Amino acid sequence: IEELQEKQFIRPSVSPWGAPILLVKKKDGSMRLYVDYRQLNKVTIKNKYPLPRIDDLMDQLVGACVFSKIDLQSGYHQIRVRAENVPKTTFRTRYGHYEYSVMPFGVTNVTGVFMNYMNRIFHPYLDRFVVVFIDDILVYSKTREEHAEHLRIVLQTLKEK
Repeated sequence: IEELQEKQFIRPSVSPWGAPILLVKKKDGSMRLYVDYRQLNKVTIKNKYPLPRIDDLMDQLVGACVFSKIDLQSGYHQIRVRAENVPKTTFRTRYGHYEYSVMPFGVTNVTGVFMNYMNRIFHPYLDRFVVVFIDDILVYSKTREEHAEHLRIVLQTLKEK
């Protein structure tokens, strides 16, 4: 919780909402905060943004020999929650209530919102040398020289957005 506050991802809340939390042990032995948003998700209007079919994504790779995968860890935390929805992200702990100012994991529409955002910022490069799938970016090229330029473009785009 302290780390999330330091990064300004969460802040104290007085919202009447309040999802329970669980601490889940990760593979490396560290703990991960999991907010149980099942009750919120039940009353949320679902975003029907389509996830791409893996077959369609694989078709784009024909002829490519050089690949790089970029995993956007905490990518969801780079997108702000609309002000009117912030109170709905509240979770309760024994130390008090906190709300997210950025998109939290576990909320129904997070994947669709994030995919839509990624597809918009990478639109000029989709079907050319970039595949986006949720929070992963695959950069593909025919040569190492071409790949270096493609990676530069992708990393610059991420830096600017």
